Formats: sequence, structure tokens, C-alpha cells
Amino acid sequence: MQYPEPVAKLIDGYMHLPGIGEKTATRLAFYTIDMPKDEVQQFAQALLDTKGKLTVCSICGNITETDPCEICSDPMRDQSQVLVVEQPKDIATMEKMKDYHGLYHVLHGVLSPMEGKGPDDINISSLIKRLQQNEQIKEVIIATNATPEGDATAMYLARLLKPAGLKVTRLARGLAVGSDIEYADEMTLFRAVEGRTEM
Repeated sequence: MQYPEPVAKLIDGYMHLPGIGEKTATRLAFYTIDMPKDEVQQFAQALLDTKGKLTVCSICGNITETDPCEICSDPMRDQSQVLVVEQPKDIATMEKMKDYHGLYHVLHGVLSPMEGKGPDDINISSLIKRLQQNEQIKEVIIATNATPEGDATAMYLARLLKPAGLKVTRLARGLAVGSDIEYADEMTLFRAVEGRTEM
């Protein structure tokens, strides 16, 4: 069946989201159509606000409304540690734990030769620059996901950073292989940070 153009565009829009196929996109489109107009307007405004009001922190790469972000601007954070994560959502997950008080750096991806992603395609150069400019940083904790790409990125970073005399550690394997940090509970994350190992 062919849908009217606005519905077809909405379905297509939902299909651009990860993990959303045609059936789910169609279901979401018709759910949206059935929503009250004010809820649809709030939803649309929230989407516009994420693109219009958010920026990327010039220091760590986290998404933020202010630059630098709240974490980078907080003098109470432990300035000697930087925890490197794949995506901004990983920072939110780590912050729920409430036991890590250092700084962060977001890579915005991982090395993936199969997808054509090399070191220049993720946020590594700004990490190197940051470490060269900030002598307070003594330890880099690599918190990439326990996937082949996450492991390859961790190994690359360790080889790159160790010659600079920094302590380079990786989260302990309290995280299941193949799992994402985003889905780990606070206790698992706490044990992973506490049991991190030097690379």
C-alpha cells in the first residue's frame, strides 16, 4: 500500500534510526499520527533542540549546552585521570555509578578497518593534544566496549600513549565480552573501574 507523502516521509525518517526497520517505522509513524498535536509539537521541538542547542565540548568531546562542558569546568574533578569512552552516552552511564570523579574523553567511535574507520576518523588527535598540554593528567583509563573494535582501539591507544610515560589502564573484564557499557549496571561498572589493569 502506498501512504500519503507526509506519512511516507515520516516512515522514512524513522527508518534512518538504528535498529528500526520498515515495520517498526510504520508502527511509530502511525503512533505519532495518533498523538495529540501538542505532544507532537513537543517531540518535534525536542528533536530540533538537540540539534540547535547542543554542541560538542572543545576539551573532552562530550555533548553539552555550554563549552566547556560541566565536567571539564568542575575544579572538584580529579584532574589526574582521564577516562576514554566511545560515545557521549557512555559518560552518562559512568556518572550513574557516582564513584568515578576524574575527567573524560569521548572518541566518537572506534577503530574499524572493516568500516573504513582509522585513527583520523575518531577523536584521538584532540586526546593527544590534551595530554601534551595538561601535565596534571597521570593516568588514562581506556573504557571502550568489550568488542573486537573496542579492544583494537584500546590496544592502539595504549601503544600510542605508553611511551609518553603515562599510566594506561583498561577497565577490568567485569563487563561481559561483546557487551556495551551503556547496558551495564552500576555495581558491574564499579567493579570494572576498581579492577582496571595496566596495559
